[in-house]
Amino acid sequence: MKEWVKKTQRPEVAGLGGLGGFAGLFDASALKRFDRPLLASATDGVGTKVDLARKLGVYDTIGHDLVGMVVDDIVVCGAEPLFMTDYICVGKVHPERVAAIVKGIAEGCVLAGCSLVGGETAEHPGLLGPDDFDVAGAGTGVVEADRVLGADRIRKGDAVIAMASSGLHSNGYSLVRHVVFDRAGMSLEQEVEEFGRTLGEELLEPTKIYSLDCLALIRTAEVHAFSHVTGGGLAANLARVVPEGLHATVDRSTWTPGAVFDLVGRAGQVERLELEKTLNMGVGMIAVVPQESADVALATLADRGVDAWVAGEITDRGERASGAELTGDYAK
Repeated sequence: MKEWVKKTQRPEVAGLGGLGGFAGLFDASALKRFDRPLLASATDGVGTKVDLARKLGVYDTIGHDLVGMVVDDIVVCGAEPLFMTDYICVGKVHPERVAAIVKGIAEGCVLAGCSLVGGETAEHPGLLGPDDFDVAGAGTGVVEADRVLGADRIRKGDAVIAMASSGLHSNGYSLVRHVVFDRAGMSLEQEVEEFGRTLGEELLEPTKIYSLDCLALIRTAEVHAFSHVTGGGLAANLARVVPEGLHATVDRSTWTPGAVFDLVGRAGQVERLELEKTLNMGVGMIAVVPQESADVALATLADRGVDAWVAGEITDRGERASGAELTGDYAK
């Protein structure tokens, strides 16, 4: 574990004790480049996706999910993720499994540009089964006070840019597990032609981590807000950054959700609106930018290998409530 954690070290934590202490240390004097630094924090887990990892015996990808769920909440306000801590709860400590989980968290931290400064592994025999486990994490970032992104910056006419997800990410797995196992009678080892791999491999696809892409976008284009598409779906999460008096409209015809979303809908006979309230439908992050910045924003994301497109716009509320909605039909 120590070698993997060492790979995550930013200059602000190098030489400050490493693993094994009671607390992780971060050199806050490095923040002097900020005039008025605001700390941003977030905490999250990965839900029932851990059950699939346990059943498949694959423990090194769930950490990517954990990091993505935390750091991409932090970057939404424009903050740079600085460090994370993790909490791993197990029924029985299997050292190689815990090491694999931490390896995945460390790899995720590298992708996010933050340090893993510490964590806790707790053994709960009698409460959890010998093979049961859960993970959670907390992160801290920093943003200049006058550069905080959010609803107060959004204006009528702004473009809504969608960034493609890598799949289901880490939300909606209670529904997905019920649909594919209980209703459709599928197995994790089953080959699925539309996926080109097994069902289990598709369902364990790690959450895409957008934090460095979003920070690059802030440097090259004017950005008014981000929205991390997690539990509740695209419309509900986008609505969280739409100010009173305005409305966000997202056109479904601008993209085609991945095959996994179609499978869940068909296998479970789940209506589209219900799917959209639970799953990300192929969009993991939203950026709201002025129309004149849209081309630069798309070029920046393309240069970084992020599939992105203009999916909608910010309009007057009219007779509608302030918030966000999806319109049209998905592209075939």
